[in-house]
Amino acid sequence: MSRKYDSGALSLSRRQLLKAAGLTLGAAAAGFSPFTSAQSPHRTLNILSWPGHADPFAVAEFEKLHNCTVVAREYVGGEAMLGLINQAPPGMFDVVMADAEYVDMLRMGGFIDKLNPDDYPIADFFPEFQHFEGHWDGDDLYSVMLRFGYIGMAYRTDVFSPEEVTSYTALWSDKAKGRLGMFDWYLPTMGCLSLRQGNRPPFDIGGAQFDLLKKSLNSLAPQVSGFYSMSNLFSMLSNGTAAIIPGIGDWVVNLLQKDGVPVAAVVPEEGGLQWTESLSIVSSSRNKDLAKAFIQYMTSPEGQIRTARLPAYVASIPNRKGWELLNERHPDDARMLGLTLDGPNVMDDYAKGKIFLRKLPVQQEIDQWNDVWTAFKSA
Repeated sequence: MSRKYDSGALSLSRRQLLKAAGLTLGAAAAGFSPFTSAQSPHRTLNILSWPGHADPFAVAEFEKLHNCTVVAREYVGGEAMLGLINQAPPGMFDVVMADAEYVDMLRMGGFIDKLNPDDYPIADFFPEFQHFEGHWDGDDLYSVMLRFGYIGMAYRTDVFSPEEVTSYTALWSDKAKGRLGMFDWYLPTMGCLSLRQGNRPPFDIGGAQFDLLKKSLNSLAPQVSGFYSMSNLFSMLSNGTAAIIPGIGDWVVNLLQKDGVPVAAVVPEEGGLQWTESLSIVSSSRNKDLAKAFIQYMTSPEGQIRTARLPAYVASIPNRKGWELLNERHPDDARMLGLTLDGPNVMDDYAKGKIFLRKLPVQQEIDQWNDVWTAFKSA
């Protein structure tokens, strides 16, 4: 079975999105069980997602159950996703994976359907994730959490000791000079630098704080080795071109550690960010029953243990029954991912108040933050 991937990137402000949104809303489809073999002609489910989510590792069983092929149009960064869905003709996408901070924009733009919470295993989620911010509009559900992780810094353990990376101040150290890598997306890096300034929450800051954030970012220019795409992050840490990278976390280092690369991730003392990827049904989809079934499958325990161990990049999962199945079938991966049920796990930092949701800027337009990032790259 052939599998298609492509990518695209466009920039779009909140105002531009809401002005341009105009896709026709489709009617909600009837129920469809993800665990019953479909008796229908072969179909294609088109998803808009971060890289790797149409990997056979994740979707082959679903394709078999429903006599379909999952095809992904891939993006990196929320603005790229907004641009793609905004320009897509009706019916081009069935499911959109969005970072939590962009779900509201999709809802306000009329791009995604309201969902019936009873159709999805939300009751099996940890309480912190059952009525997750941005996924609901009052009592109306628009997106179901698929996976999440924490963002701080990733670093080479043969360059930095754990004691040297307890603060984001390590980015300005002599060891980081010429070896500071940057994930080429403004939101996570600037969010981490905002935490260093003491801004809690980091994305709701006034003009003076924003000016200080700009100065802080620009002061890192002499340290930078390069700006890297998602795939290049792995190679730059592997070959040592980058010795430390802010705005990323376990989703990068866990895979590299399996290959023996001396790397680790840390949430510094100033705190870290939570990234969250969630699934919604596109309003103009012509395969809403299949789209619903896909979200049901991927948030079920079976789908959860697959997305947690996704070859492209690993993640934590919100479904507690998924944790139980992962510990039963893949205990080593459960320990590596911090998803153990009988000891320290990823929920500990959440409980300590060290983790802040990654969000869109509150007091500034998206374009203002993006423009600062673009100017920094050109410095």
